[in-house]
Amino acid sequence: GSFHPSALQVCGLALGAVGAVGAVAVTLMPQWRVSAFIGGNIVVFETLWEGLWMSCMRHANVRMQCKVYDSLLALPPDLQAARGLMCTACALALLALGAGALGARCTRCLEATQPAKAYLLPAAGLAFVAAGLAVLIPVCWAAHSVIRDFYDPIVPVATKRELGDALYLGWAVALILLAGGAAFCCSFGRSGRQSSRYSARPRPGALRSHRSRKATSLPSKSRYV
Repeated sequence: GSFHPSALQVCGLALGAVGAVGAVAVTLMPQWRVSAFIGGNIVVFETLWEGLWMSCMRHANVRMQCKVYDSLLALPPDLQAARGLMCTACALALLALGAGALGARCTRCLEATQPAKAYLLPAAGLAFVAAGLAVLIPVCWAAHSVIRDFYDPIVPVATKRELGDALYLGWAVALILLAGGAAFCCSFGRSGRQSSRYSARPRPGALRSHRSRKATSLPSKSRYV
């Protein structure tokens, strides 16, 4: 059998909540780029992390020192764009989560205005899809830059980086947000078909009252006898 619209909405809300929290975590994590241990750059007791907002140096897996970037212009172009896109993704995901919670059938908000409540579902779905794309673009761009520099022989070995945990988490978060948006859009389509089916079918009580009115409106034969 197919999923009920309410089940799809609950699934979309759960996926959207996980995706929104994940988008915020990816934005704040410093592990976008990590130091690569290749060639003569084998310094096992020091690990460098580079994120969107700060860089951290970890010494011997014990002590960590983090420093916030002094200027946005000092960042590479991919990380500059990633800042704006990830902040946009977080805002879109939180707005979509609020719209989805208000428009879901399992909530009692906006019950008096059912049409407005119904249109919140596709809006939430499209916002989740946009948030997923806003996460996917900077993560893929940053990964492409890291891989390109890693295999570029001109780039010094000391400045080469590897993919950090934030990029892997970002790919997972983007898929979760896209799945949540798809669930909301599918639930809107199913609920629209069900509501049109129910509205087109007459109620039994209305049918009986219509028949009784029709019977009383017909003249009886005894009047003309």
